[in-house]
Amino acid sequence: MCNLYSLTRSRDELINLFGIARDATVGPFSFAEIYPDMLAPVVRLDEHGGRELSAMRWGFPPPPNAGTRPVTNVRNVTSPFWRHWLKPEFRCLVPASAFCEWSDSRPKVQHWFEMAAEGPPPVFAFAGIWRPWRGTRKGQTGEHRLFSFLTCESNEAVRPIHAKAMPVVLAEEEDWDLWLTGSTEEALELQRPCPAARLAVTAMTGPAAS
Repeated sequence: MCNLYSLTRSRDELINLFGIARDATVGPFSFAEIYPDMLAPVVRLDEHGGRELSAMRWGFPPPPNAGTRPVTNVRNVTSPFWRHWLKPEFRCLVPASAFCEWSDSRPKVQHWFEMAAEGPPPVFAFAGIWRPWRGTRKGQTGEHRLFSFLTCESNEAVRPIHAKAMPVVLAEEEDWDLWLTGSTEEALELQRPCPAARLAVTAMTGPAAS
């Protein structure tokens, strides 16, 4: 499962690309490597139905009796624990320019996947969910906004590297709109692997990558 991704685009580029009506992000905008429990840009609908760009922390609180580690990836959307957060008001887009999968075999090697393109790889989005939460994360106690994103079976491009799952990649703008505004049933039709031809491994790092 994806527990590392990157976003190498500027704030202004995201505002233009995603049609952002309100930018709620502040501070530096550099996300070369995004790990669980970090703050990252997320696109959600505000109370007026416009798209808002805001910073949220990666990882939902886990279900009861499931330990304490934040849940970064969601596969079983039939679970009652997740159904509430699949309503339109809690769906979001998680912008990304690449995601990393570690090889299943040892030694572990990082494989970075981007959208296949002749020029600069386009930005895509993970199908995400978000929620408000009160507690302590990264030493900060208070109100937090947390996000996670859906996974699905691996496609032919990812399966040789990581057979268990891959993130739900939304590459088309019409899919972004459907995920944010469609009914739960319509939106969950997007929980499927993107076409393998749309992805390309652009970097490998680790002891066996050379």
